Amino acid sequence: MANATILVADDDAAIRTVLNQALARAGYEVRSTGTASGLWRWVAAGEGDLVVTDVVMPDENAFDVLPRIKKLRPDLPIIVMSAQNTFMTAIKASERGAYEYLPKPFDLKELMAIVARALSRPKAPVTATDPEQPEDIPLVGRSPAMQEIYRALARLMQTDLTVMITGESGTGKELVARALHDYGKRRKGPFVAVNMAAIPRDLIESELFGHEKGAFTGALQRASGRFEQAEGGTLFLDEIGDMPMEAQTRLLRVLQQGEYTTVGGRTPIKTNVRIVAATNKDLRISIQQGLFREDLFFRLNVVPLRLPPLRERSEDVPDLVRHFFAIVEKEGLPRKQIDADALERLKRYRWPGNVRELENLVRRLAALYPQETIGESQIETELAEPSLSPANGGRSESRSSDETLSGSVERHLSDYFSQFRGDLPPPGLYHRILRDIEEPLIGAALAATRGNQIKAAELLGLNRNTLRKKIRDLDIQVIRSSR
Repeated sequence: MANATILVADDDAAIRTVLNQALARAGYEVRSTGTASGLWRWVAAGEGDLVVTDVVMPDENAFDVLPRIKKLRPDLPIIVMSAQNTFMTAIKASERGAYEYLPKPFDLKELMAIVARALSRPKAPVTATDPEQPEDIPLVGRSPAMQEIYRALARLMQTDLTVMITGESGTGKELVARALHDYGKRRKGPFVAVNMAAIPRDLIESELFGHEKGAFTGALQRASGRFEQAEGGTLFLDEIGDMPMEAQTRLLRVLQQGEYTTVGGRTPIKTNVRIVAATNKDLRISIQQGLFREDLFFRLNVVPLRLPPLRERSEDVPDLVRHFFAIVEKEGLPRKQIDADALERLKRYRWPGNVRELENLVRRLAALYPQETIGESQIETELAEPSLSPANGGRSESRSSDETLSGSVERHLSDYFSQFRGDLPPPGLYHRILRDIEEPLIGAALAATRGNQIKAAELLGLNRNTLRKKIRDLDIQVIRSSR
């Protein structure tokens, strides 16, 4: 919109200056203020074509001003910025009618693109939302990866679009599905979750769609299915990649025509549910293998959401630890805190079990250790124990790692022998292969312990003098990392 006037409200003078200059260069008229009251006076006077505002102001919170602005001028687009970049901040911005939410620090080019998009959109009335919302924060984390999830969820709350959530086991896929329901327009309806991997394959159709009396052996009476139970609400289909082909065909019909029939039934039943699906598999590979219908994938994958594994957002570990400690304290376990070195150790861990593994660790720390402050030694003790992960079929993490290493060694040997084209390699094979494995293994242990040879020896199960000798013999450079 040419010659549009932008109202900027932020108590940080530096941010006001940056926004004034950038918006003015783009050809907009700009008025800026450091208070919520100043913004309200301009809006009440009919000034401005768009608002860019911070949340926390010295005189009033912008979230208290937004409802008044939307009531007085429902077509005025509002862009909310906040350093309090949590899931609830994004949701509150959406609930109060904000056009877009941006966490601080923000990308100036992205903000300018949002301003242009907001000014060019067709004007439409704003639909009021139900102010009654759950108080508990369902998702925790302030990392850029989580900010993208929060913003996507805020846009999806007031829609019925089908969502496909992907991510490793333990990343919180059901939490995201519940958040979509609990903060969306179907919140007053039921939320029904069904895990495809937990149901015998021959019972999945009956579980989803219900069955009539006499439909199969043991069907002594009519039973409702999950679609019927979720009527008016949200149906969460977890581990959708484990759904058998017959059930996939029935589900596709529901998504295409909005109706289904019970097992043994003939009368179509209209359904009104929002579908949210989740998987830890790559369904495109399943499609290539003939295990998943491509047309069903496209019906489910209307809005894809990828949840990052915890190792990709390690900066969220401290917030998650504090969150879980607060939960277990409410459950009656002793109050605990964790020191800085212990937190750093947790941030360096790979978390194969993701957020679920971290939560279980926090519960063990609260239940088993008498000291109020958890230190690095307690963390090292817990992380050294073999842990079970659903991703490796219930085997211990250490056993899975050993098998992975074994496979790597076998591939290395196979490649080594192949270069001799059927002839035997020169004598001394044992020591050559041992050196190939030993050097990177010791190097990895030293890297993991930041060059601490005593800890590296413990990690490898070697005597410290033996380790020192191997470091000299293999000419391994030890770099100590300062803490």
